Amino acid sequence: MLLAGCANETPSAPATSAAGVTGNVTVFAASSLTEAFKKIGTEFAAANPGAKVTFNFAGSSALATQINQGAPADVFASAAPANMKTVTDAGNAEGTPAVFVKNQLVIAVPKGNPKGIKGLSDLTKPGLKVALCAEQVPCGAAAKKALDAAKVTLTPVTLEQDVKQALSKVSLGEVDAALVYRTDAKVPTANVDGIEFPESAGAINDYPIVVLKNAPNKTAAQAFLAYVQSDKGLAVLTTAGFQKP
Repeated sequence: MLLAGCANETPSAPATSAAGVTGNVTVFAASSLTEAFKKIGTEFAAANPGAKVTFNFAGSSALATQINQGAPADVFASAAPANMKTVTDAGNAEGTPAVFVKNQLVIAVPKGNPKGIKGLSDLTKPGLKVALCAEQVPCGAAAKKALDAAKVTLTPVTLEQDVKQALSKVSLGEVDAALVYRTDAKVPTANVDGIEFPESAGAINDYPIVVLKNAPNKTAAQAFLAYVQSDKGLAVLTTAGFQKP
């Protein structure tokens, strides 16, 4: 259960070579980082031929729980400081987490916006089916903040445990709309349109990243974190729709 998104292999011990760091780097990352981090992982491995990056993508709250229960991981990238704090409070972080990007919500709707949704208030229309993330998940906490600011009360038909699950409800035609991150709505395979709304500006999520205290490959973990924060890493993230920290 803990490592459903990871390869079944034993992470290598920290090591370096003339070409760079080596061994496996296991990264636990918020599901909204999936596409961008996979690209960064490929670039990092190309720059360090002896290294391999293995990802576990899920909701940040679930990942924090897994880490605190002892799941072996080298790096944690959360979609909100609150979930990172769960890990740092437990003494499982090495150093101080750094915010590397920010993200903002949009209303995901089927291509062409058949229901004519223009803002949060439209989500209360009779018969409209809406998906939200659960409040303990960063996208759910941000959605609650935005909805409260707009004084809009919704009764979602489903509460999902990560943003990709909420997005898939729209992609599959199971709901008419969902509150997801701008970056998720930009993924071509999602086949959705992202409707901007002003209240999202007051519910922007900071994404912190940290090397974990018990990282099996701390040297490679530190190198991966540095790559994420480098100009090359930031270029991948901003192209995906993330905002600079």
